[in-house]
Amino acid sequence: MRNFLLLFLLSGSLLSLSAQNMDPDLLYDVIKQEADTVKVSGNSYQFLYNEAMLICIYDENANRMRIITPIVKREEIDEEELLNALVANFHSALDVKYALSDEILWSVYAHPLQQLSEEQVVDAIQQVYAAALTFGTTYSSTTMVFPGNTKKVEKPKPKPLNKI
Repeated sequence: MRNFLLLFLLSGSLLSLSAQNMDPDLLYDVIKQEADTVKVSGNSYQFLYNEAMLICIYDENANRMRIITPIVKREEIDEEELLNALVANFHSALDVKYALSDEILWSVYAHPLQQLSEEQVVDAIQQVYAAALTFGTTYSSTTMVFPGNTKKVEKPKPKPLNKI
């Protein structure tokens, strides 16, 4: 038991040493290196990445950060595309998720701000972009796919009722 307690305390110390200490200034610097242009507005950075508009929103007090990009208005897609996006959230969207807000479908990456590494910011930008780009086709944020049923199961179409 004593060895377990010592191991537990030691592993907690090692985990705290690996904290990233990301802050808004460093976040801006990383985005600026990756982006074509960056516009600062309060607690957000709007930037172009491969001609796509992405937004990074952060909240230091809540220790949260999101990188998002709009994909399509809800009214412009059908139910099958929404269901495919939900399946992709499990199998192929990986660290990015498809989300619906204000009748717009978004590609979203969310993470605690302080624990974020510079490499994760770069990866997040790439995945948000890829998920938006592949919406409607492969619905993927990387080339990796988790195994399992990656295709939406089609419901049988109801047969028309016979007229009497």
